[in-house]
Amino acid sequence: MAPKAAPVHLVLVPLHSLVLPFSSLALTQDFCVADLLRPATPSGYPCKPKALVGSDDFYSDALAKPGPVIQPFNTGLASATVKQFPGVNGLGISATRVDIKPGGVVPMHTHPEASELIFVIQGNISAGFISAETNKAYVKKLGKGDLFVFPQGLLHFQYNIGNSTAIAFNAYSSPDPSLQIYDYALFGNTLSVEYVAKGTFIDRKEIMRLKALFGIVSVP
Repeated sequence: MAPKAAPVHLVLVPLHSLVLPFSSLALTQDFCVADLLRPATPSGYPCKPKALVGSDDFYSDALAKPGPVIQPFNTGLASATVKQFPGVNGLGISATRVDIKPGGVVPMHTHPEASELIFVIQGNISAGFISAETNKAYVKKLGKGDLFVFPQGLLHFQYNIGNSTAIAFNAYSSPDPSLQIYDYALFGNTLSVEYVAKGTFIDRKEIMRLKALFGIVSVP
């Protein structure tokens, strides 16, 4: 007679025990202030030793004044993401401020890691995003006190439609939303002019002009 097969025992492992190793460190304790001297991990920066954490780690004045103006877009950008504001590490939040001068624009860009909520506090802008499924554009004129949301990963933009500087604060669903600006990605890369021309149908001379304008640089 053949030997009996050994019984199979199913062990039910709690779901949270599988998820936690890959979750943000801040979810298993009160907070996890980023130790920016150590490399970031897929779940965020390692925690700063609690003995070294102080009230200043949870405070930032990064958005109290306009950030550097990014050319040729004529828009200032100030950031309060984890790299400038270590206290948001692991909390799923961060913020920026944009000061869009008359005629200025926040160019087409995407945040692969976060959805974005924009709150206008001064001036008038036009804001919108493009659906990845249908390529339909959703565009709205915004004034003081208005909110608009950009879903995670979708191309979106803002531009000033008034005669004075427009100011808006942006909140993100990630401490490090990341940023890819369409113009830099298309013309500030190491691809050859020939390849860009084939992929975009833009005249080679225009591509060369734009490559000279944006250069091979990192995104602000």
